Amino acid sequence: MKRFGLKFNAFLIIMAAVCTLGLAVAGEPVAFLFASVFLFLITGVPVALALGGSSLLFVLITGQVPDVVVVHRMVNGVDSFPLLAVPFFILAGSLMNAVGITNRIFAFATACVGWMPGGLGHVNIGASVIFAGMSGAAVADAGGLGTIEIKAMRDAGYDSDFSVGVTAASSTIGPIIPPSLPMVIYGVMASASIGQLFAAGFIPGLLMAAALMLMVGWFAHKRNYPRDSSFSFKVLWTTFKRAFMSLMTPIIIVGGILTGIFTPTEAASAAVAWALFLGLIWYRTLNLRRFVRVSMETIETTAIILLIVAGASIFAWLLTSNRVTEHFVAMITGLTDNPILVLLILNLILFVVGFFMETVAAITILVPVLLPVAVQVGIDPVHFGVIMVLNLMIGLLTPPVGMVLYVLSRVSGVSFERCTRATLPFLIPLVGVLLLITFIPQFSMWLPTLIYR
Repeated sequence: MKRFGLKFNAFLIIMAAVCTLGLAVAGEPVAFLFASVFLFLITGVPVALALGGSSLLFVLITGQVPDVVVVHRMVNGVDSFPLLAVPFFILAGSLMNAVGITNRIFAFATACVGWMPGGLGHVNIGASVIFAGMSGAAVADAGGLGTIEIKAMRDAGYDSDFSVGVTAASSTIGPIIPPSLPMVIYGVMASASIGQLFAAGFIPGLLMAAALMLMVGWFAHKRNYPRDSSFSFKVLWTTFKRAFMSLMTPIIIVGGILTGIFTPTEAASAAVAWALFLGLIWYRTLNLRRFVRVSMETIETTAIILLIVAGASIFAWLLTSNRVTEHFVAMITGLTDNPILVLLILNLILFVVGFFMETVAAITILVPVLLPVAVQVGIDPVHFGVIMVLNLMIGLLTPPVGMVLYVLSRVSGVSFERCTRATLPFLIPLVGVLLLITFIPQFSMWLPTLIYR
């Protein structure tokens, strides 16, 4: 099987190289641009370099603009005040993991819903909902809470596959409930209000949690999973007191944004300040060595994300200047101008892309192409943003580029293939919620309309 996979990849690389050279010779510049990106990606070139490199080749071959424009456009792409929220939210989420906040959240979630059949499965989801208001990233949720959750479920006698599956699915709630790193990137690329995007994700995130809890309840009934604890007001109060300062984090972030006290970027700075206060003064679990490690991880992750945004900026500019987006809009609307059918087509495109592309790269590449189509048929950019992010979160649970699956495979010791199979049943409720928010926009738009419009 492995030998077949290597041969198939080699075949794809050869075919892509032939097509790319053929398009360059034939004088099809835009098609060459897409083909060269595909060639770079399947040969293992990092996404940022694939986007920037293919754009530079396009400029050199066509001579449409001076090659120095590539650098200018990449710099302009990251010269954005809202993008400052990215490193701060990453740092805040990493600090939350480092100072031991996840343990307190897990204990409080256990006291809240651990008494239900299949209790730790519900706890898993509840903890992800709470942690979503702090990290804004699915991988951070899976890597931080996932280690605690899977170990606790295994110790309680739950199947490893079930433990991994529910942990993977619940981690996708993180980027939907505010704050959300993908929402920030989408807002920058789409010139949409990040505050409205944050508000739009709140109800869909709760719907995801409810749908996943129904799925856990069905598994608990089918497999006779026990109640992991009895409900106790005393335990609930005790765990609440221990977790109270941690639980204040999403209230500070989300409440500050929704009440207009500060912008999403300023909220990210406030989240870091609060995390430092908890780690250094309140819990006293953060030392210099741990802080340096967290800071270096944040710098590395931020550099990767911003490099992708920079590469995608020149790529998107070339698409726009060559009227690719206009032609794509005309092609889709030529097939149908029915908003429902257009949404189905866009969802299908996003679903397929999610199999093969990392979230930030997919957002930066697809927003300039797909958003004009959505706007053309009357779909609100904020509503489309929630659809796009949720669709790409589902992509984190699907091979071959399922980042959450790789993280959980590492922390759980379960093979990647078993992680994939274990997660498949939990895709059903997630896809159901995706369809629900796609065709009933009020789920996404009620809060933004109430607060901002």
